[in-house]
Amino acid sequence: MAATPKGPVNIHASAVAFGTTGLLILGASGSGKSSLALQLMALGATLVADDRVIATPDLNGGLRMTAPPDLQGMIEARGVGLIRVDHRPAMAVYAVTLDEVETARLPETHDTVIADVTLPLLRKVESPAFPAMLYALLNGGRVAP
Repeated sequence: MAATPKGPVNIHASAVAFGTTGLLILGASGSGKSSLALQLMALGATLVADDRVIATPDLNGGLRMTAPPDLQGMIEARGVGLIRVDHRPAMAVYAVTLDEVETARLPETHDTVIADVTLPLLRKVESPAFPAMLYALLNGGRVAP
């Protein structure tokens, strides 16, 4: 008999989606979560949530991401203000942390656990192409070297 999934957790994060494929953006306050979300939205992503993400495990082992009702469809752009945008829920396929920098050219895989769900974890890459890298990953997937 399968275990009942843990209930929803409200985490300090941002999230975007390409279709139903979601990216959970983790990092300390001021690390650039909203900025990365905005850059990905400029490439065609849709906002899931900014500042707070409700992460709910489903019965199939996935992690559904939604925005708290009072934050739905809003993202903070520092120096501009709160901006109203389209939003949608999504299933998390990857997580990225802005608190650690990846220095390996072809890095090993890393994982994180959110609400008892294990997600592949990427580390921030210090490159102007980082949002484009994430865009390509979310639209094509990762190939093992």
